[in-house]
Order: sequence, then C-alpha cells, then structure tokens
Amino acid sequence: IGPNGAGKTTMLQVLAAQLHPTEGTAHLLGETLGAVDVFELRPRIGVASAALADRIPKSERVADVVVSAAYAVMGRWRETYDELDEARVGDLMRRLRVDHLAERTFGTLSEGERKRVQIARALMTDPELLLLDEPAAGLDLAGRESLVATLGELAGDPNSPAMVLVTHHLEEIPRGMTHAMLLADGGIVAAGPIKQILTDDALTTTFGLPLTVSED
Repeated sequence: IGPNGAGKTTMLQVLAAQLHPTEGTAHLLGETLGAVDVFELRPRIGVASAALADRIPKSERVADVVVSAAYAVMGRWRETYDELDEARVGDLMRRLRVDHLAERTFGTLSEGERKRVQIARALMTDPELLLLDEPAAGLDLAGRESLVATLGELAGDPNSPAMVLVTHHLEEIPRGMTHAMLLADGGIVAAGPIKQILTDDALTTTFGLPLTVSED
C-alpha cells in the first residue's frame, strides 16, 4: 500500500522476476535473483496487471486467453493443449465466475470481466505466487466489491498460491490477507501483520496527511 511513486509497481516487477534490484539481494521462492535462470522461475509466478492486459489481443477468444498461459504466450497459435489443460481452464473460469464468457472475445468484455479473466489466466500454471497489481482499478462500486469478495475466497483457500496485492485503497484489501507493507518515497514505512500495520499513525506517515482507519 502506498501513494503514487512509492515503488509498489517496481517491487512487484522484482517479485515477478522481471527486474533485478540495483543494489542489495532479492530472494524469491527459495532462489536468489541473479543466480537463477529467470525463465525457469517465472512460470512459478502468476501475474495480473494492466500492463499485461494491454498485450492481450482484443480479438482473442476468452477461453484461449486463459489456456495460452500454459505456454506463456499471448494469442493462441499452433500450440496444442491436452484434456487436463482444457479441464483446468473450465475449473478456473467457473471459480472466477467467467465461464459464461468462454466464447466471447476479450475486447468485448467489461473492465470487471477482463480483470477476472486475467486472474484466471494468472492461475493457469498453478503458480506458487500470485501477483495482483491494483486488480480493482477502474471498476465501478459493484464490480469492485464483487471482485474483492472473489479475491477473499482465493486468499482463504489453503490450496491457493501466496498472494501479493498492490493497492492505493484500504477498502480493496480482501479478507484473508494476513500482512501489509506501507511504502513511501521508495522506502518501507512499516511492514508486518495487517492489524498492527494499518494504523492511523502509519497511514498518516505513508500518505502525508492526517488519516484515521476503521474496520466495520
């Protein structure tokens, strides 16, 4: 959590093994960046972000958007998928409540539907780590609340991967998230168990204006 320019997206790029730190050492899934083949590491990480969504062909069939993650490609071409792949696509799309959109094209979806399809795609390879970069950005009130509820179900599922979510808004934190990190000006303001970190003082320091936080 943090304001614009705090370093949230940069940190997420490090966690996605897309960016190496300019100093210090980054340890990820038991490996050290710079001492591991990132092409072997990246399939263990699922990512859903606006930048990734921009690369998805608008004419792509929704079911193909999800299944093509198995080959780490954008846009299905000549690759082949087995029955297990197709079955997993069906399961994930039902779990994210987009199975009725399977035959639609990605470009015809609403913003909320696109977010759900992206998360289904990010889960396709059964990752150990799921990274969500502002998943509720751009959604209306109903779409945001529905997506946050779905993410809460994922966070509470013991079979789900570890989840890291970037957001500006406390109301977008799903139930089941256990820890928080507050960032400002490229540094850590506070980090630890969520109820200990999301305090009036810590948030006031992070965003630079008087804030109070409550949970209902």
